Amino acid sequence: MADSPKWLAEPEEHDYTAAANYLTLVLQPSKITAVVKKLRSSKLQQFAAKDVLRASRLPHLDVDNPHVAHDLKKADKNEKLSPILLVRGNVAPDRPLIIADGYHRACAALHLDENALVPCKLVDL
Repeated sequence: MADSPKWLAEPEEHDYTAAANYLTLVLQPSKITAVVKKLRSSKLQQFAAKDVLRASRLPHLDVDNPHVAHDLKKADKNEKLSPILLVRGNVAPDRPLIIADGYHRACAALHLDENALVPCKLVDL
């Protein structure tokens, strides 16, 4: 298995579409376009995979999850993964970090090296 995954310089176009589709479930429709626009223009930052998952309060998926397994195979072949798209939540009303796109990639990175830095685009809601 690969040590740490390699990452693309920018998210792929379909990741923004996937993020918008997911955000439709958790945000008011009037906010989605603005959030995705902010994601497109934000700069990449790096966070440990374990911290991304902890902040989102999502469980890490096992290696037998088909999407995680797919990303692990890509990492094994030294293929680059797409950066993760994040929307910062608000701790006060108990609204955690939203992984708008890249949950499976974050889980795959965690399995490879939980301390590896994962490139992310992070915006405020």
